[in-house]
Amino acid sequence: MMPPPKGNPALLTRREREIMNAVFALENRAPSDEIRARLTNPPSESAVRVMIARLEKKGFLKHQPDGARHLYSATISPAVAKRTALQQCLQTFFSGSLRHMVSALVAEESWTDEELSSLKEEIERVRKERKKRSW
Repeated sequence: MMPPPKGNPALLTRREREIMNAVFALENRAPSDEIRARLTNPPSESAVRVMIARLEKKGFLKHQPDGARHLYSATISPAVAKRTALQQCLQTFFSGSLRHMVSALVAEESWTDEELSSLKEEIERVRKERKKRSW
């Protein structure tokens, strides 16, 4: 089993997070050229390899030989990465206010009535769960 990453996922640079997202999108098993192809305004292949090596040193990626190339995979789960990205977004853009973040998402999107009903049902489900726990 891999040791946990040496760094905090919230402290990854924008490009490092983008690389991690690419690895997850490629089913957590990706060569550097496919990772690079998913990056916005991709830097050179050698620059991508340097960033991948940095992520390996920090403990967020590992590699496995596959013939003449390496396949990279994350050492953290997509759920942990998602939670960390949401926390970073929450702190950066909404000063830590979950209410403001959710309100902005609801106000900015063109939700269908079905989607809004589904969100309402999820909110009610969470309320019921909390009431059960507080008894």
